[in-house]
Amino acid sequence: MSTPEQLDAMSIEHQELHKELTAAANAGGETAQAAKDVMSVLFPHMLLEEDLAIPALKLLPALARGEFNPDIKQVLRKTEALKAELPRMLAQHKVILQALRRMLQAAMAEHHAPYARLAQKLIRHAQTEEEVLYPASILVGEYIKLRLGQS
Repeated sequence: MSTPEQLDAMSIEHQELHKELTAAANAGGETAQAAKDVMSVLFPHMLLEEDLAIPALKLLPALARGEFNPDIKQVLRKTEALKAELPRMLAQHKVILQALRRMLQAAMAEHHAPYARLAQKLIRHAQTEEEVLYPASILVGEYIKLRLGQS
């Protein structure tokens, strides 16, 4: 259904963000502490995303090509769980965004431009998840239900 590159794209992005945050956590000063605070709330959230949102997103290229295998209904458990967890995940985003804003302020005050850019990138990443990735994942589930004649 999906190529290995598609299977790994979002996980690779999460790994890169993990690496960059780890570097920020070793920067020293308030920037390091702020990065550690971000990591403490962001990393568990990323695991939840990888469990609930990413499996459906991996199906998008095949579905867009018109490929449909009834076995993909297995993803419905994930999309239904995502719908149920969405309010909690959005609440987690608020906490993550607060931590990222603190990191941004600390990095700017301590002249750590790369870590300020990282905080800004993560803020945009959260917005993309809320506006595109979570809804797309849920829509994959709804589409699969329609194709299977479920409501």
